[in-house]
Amino acid sequence: MLDFIYYPVSWILWFWHRVFGFAFGADNGLTWALAVVFLVFTLRLVLYKPFVKQVRTTKQMQELQPQIKELQKKYKNDRQKMALEMQKLQKDNGFNPLMGCLPILAQVPVFLGLFHVLRSFNRTGHGLGQLGMTPEQNANTANYVFSAADVQSFLSARIFGAPISAFITTPVNELQAFANYGGVPSKLSIALVAIPLMVIAGLATHFNARASVARQTPEAAANPQAAMMNKLALWVFPLGVLVGGPFLPIAILLYWVSNNIWTYGQQHLVFGRMAKEEEAKKQAKLEQRAQNAPKPGAKPVNVKKKPASTAAADTAAADTASDEDTPVASSNGTAKPSKQSAGQRRPAGQKRPGNRGRANQKRRR
Repeated sequence: MLDFIYYPVSWILWFWHRVFGFAFGADNGLTWALAVVFLVFTLRLVLYKPFVKQVRTTKQMQELQPQIKELQKKYKNDRQKMALEMQKLQKDNGFNPLMGCLPILAQVPVFLGLFHVLRSFNRTGHGLGQLGMTPEQNANTANYVFSAADVQSFLSARIFGAPISAFITTPVNELQAFANYGGVPSKLSIALVAIPLMVIAGLATHFNARASVARQTPEAAANPQAAMMNKLALWVFPLGVLVGGPFLPIAILLYWVSNNIWTYGQQHLVFGRMAKEEEAKKQAKLEQRAQNAPKPGAKPVNVKKKPASTAAADTAAADTASDEDTPVASSNGTAKPSKQSAGQRRPAGQKRPGNRGRANQKRRR
């Protein structure tokens, strides 16, 4: 049903097994362990750009928290309107919430595919999804792209005496599949390899979560949902590795450890580059501001110029005022003040004559 996941995972694992098989031998446990580790690295390399977008999306979401809180407060009684405004805010800022989940969602099918492929190297169990084969049938049956010889090579591989497909709670009847290929392993030998990997995987998960929480802004960390997710990532998920570790094959624990190691290094690389980008933007703004600032001792210049129509109107008004204030020469050579300047302005903007009302006053007298 999920062959579209199982076959690609098998091909990548097969390729790295061939690569390391030339150096260490096809039946070597280190060859198979490195094949699993580099399967993880291949996946994470493919997901590098989505991971960068995820980091940028998370940071952008933290920056939008004040606006999101305002919308939640404003439309707390109208969820439909709040949802529309949230979508508008996300669209205006180019924010895509799906990009924050894509790398994690992409890793889930690979994890399930690897778990199934590794489990299918030993199909002697009778539980859910098992085929109940005999050890001979299992050893001579291909496993997706792996031939029967590859299955036998996998059964022979050991890491400190433990098969990488075995887990602490492996039933005794399933351990019989390894009898003709290196002998039946003991539960103690499996536990001595699996328990340290469980502890390392749990610690790596915790420190990765701690690094992510430390980069959050105070506003984002104060969000109740973010605070709950932080607690889950810091304590519940690492504890889940310790609780579920006895039921996971050693190869899956290797997958978990290598995945966390890659995540830890990738986070420091990506966040370091983003910090340099922000610093470069700040320096560019400071340099631009310094170039626009007036030189020491120079008089500031008003760069805001009036529109051409306003400047022309001001010039015409000044010319009119100068004409009105210019004295007019009389016939006897004496200068008379302009009639408009001597009188008062009328309500319509015209000036009154200066002697208005004096003739009527003389007649009354």
